[in-house]
Amino acid sequence: MSWQSFLARHQVGDVIEGVVTREVPFGSFVESDGFTGLAYQESWPVGTRVSVRILAIDPEKQRFSLASA
Repeated sequence: MSWQSFLARHQVGDVIEGVVTREVPFGSFVESDGFTGLAYQESWPVGTRVSVRILAIDPEKQRFSLASA
């Protein structure tokens, strides 16, 4: 899926499914539809499937912020 397709399908407030790809001291990175967003202050093991809510989208940097749904 292209970034433009991702933007067309998703908006702030949507709940999406993803897989944790990396855990860092300040949160977890979650991949959904081929793009990775940061769930700040969430701690999930790598490989875990999670439901997350989109808090913000930065179209220019092609990234998004997430929180537990």
